Amino acid sequence: MWLYFIRAYVGTGLFFYFKSIKVYDIENVVKNKPALLLSNHQNALLDALIIAVKSGRFSYFLTRAGVFNKPFVAKLLKSFQMLPVYRVRDGWGKLSNNEAIFEACSKLLNNGASVVIFPEGNHSLKRMVRPLSKGFTRIVFETLETYPTADLQLVPVGVNYAEATSFPDSASIYFGKPIAAKPYYLNDRNAAVVKLKAKIQAEIGQLTTDIPKANYEVTIEALKRLEVDFLNPKAVNTCVASNLQNCVAGKVVSSSVLKPMLLVLLKCAYVLPFLIWRYMVKPKIKEIEFIATFRFAMVIILAPLWLISLFVILLLTLGWHVAVAYVLISLCIALLAVKL
Repeated sequence: MWLYFIRAYVGTGLFFYFKSIKVYDIENVVKNKPALLLSNHQNALLDALIIAVKSGRFSYFLTRAGVFNKPFVAKLLKSFQMLPVYRVRDGWGKLSNNEAIFEACSKLLNNGASVVIFPEGNHSLKRMVRPLSKGFTRIVFETLETYPTADLQLVPVGVNYAEATSFPDSASIYFGKPIAAKPYYLNDRNAAVVKLKAKIQAEIGQLTTDIPKANYEVTIEALKRLEVDFLNPKAVNTCVASNLQNCVAGKVVSSSVLKPMLLVLLKCAYVLPFLIWRYMVKPKIKEIEFIATFRFAMVIILAPLWLISLFVILLLTLGWHVAVAYVLISLCIALLAVKL
């Protein structure tokens, strides 16, 4: 019940935050088999939240261990089925803790669970698939070694954003065809790791924009001038592969003339959360990849608290008619400002 509530609550937050989230090929997420969902990683926590809400399964997530430092936060994250994974920057001595985490993942997969991993190992707003780490291959092969009968399926995932740091934004998520893991279980482990990494990298590269590292800045600026639709990675990748000759511009969606006024009304209706975000939270964000994550946190934490507080104050002073009317009007302003 807790997970159903969290998914519904976060899903509502995503609905109010994004202009749209388009989901493609959801049928590729197998329901009755153990599944390892392998996704690109651009937009910090929002990537995980979109997958959690839109994949149709209650998945376990491997998350960098640094966010588990505080006991209360660690307990809360574990209730969301998030597991800590340690990296070199966390200290060489802590890397051994991954043994227990990988064993736990193997047990979960053997029991038919779904586990989500971001195999790039870090996040970046650059529209490319970075080299994959071999951590996910270790989970794959150790699962098959320990549980030979497990029919483990690997599902590549591509999460795409129109403009990740802007608000409101739009997103799309593509689920690739499931890949049976057993055929990659070779006697030569090193060869198996190389082969599997190459396969998953190629598959993810088809589900999200994958611009070659060489001349990246020149290419991305050219794509922006061409106004390509970054929510359609297949078309964008075709454009890049053709040396920008076979390109299709995205549909131009003109904003409503009321948009600027609605955004002003939105800031007024949620003035305290906006001020906290603008002057207390945003200036302290050191990594641009976390901008959308912290902004979204304002949406799902402070905005509801603000509305509830005003509802109580208006209820006690002006009556329930005014209190209900204010809440409904505030929600309508938020929806119109985001969706139009």
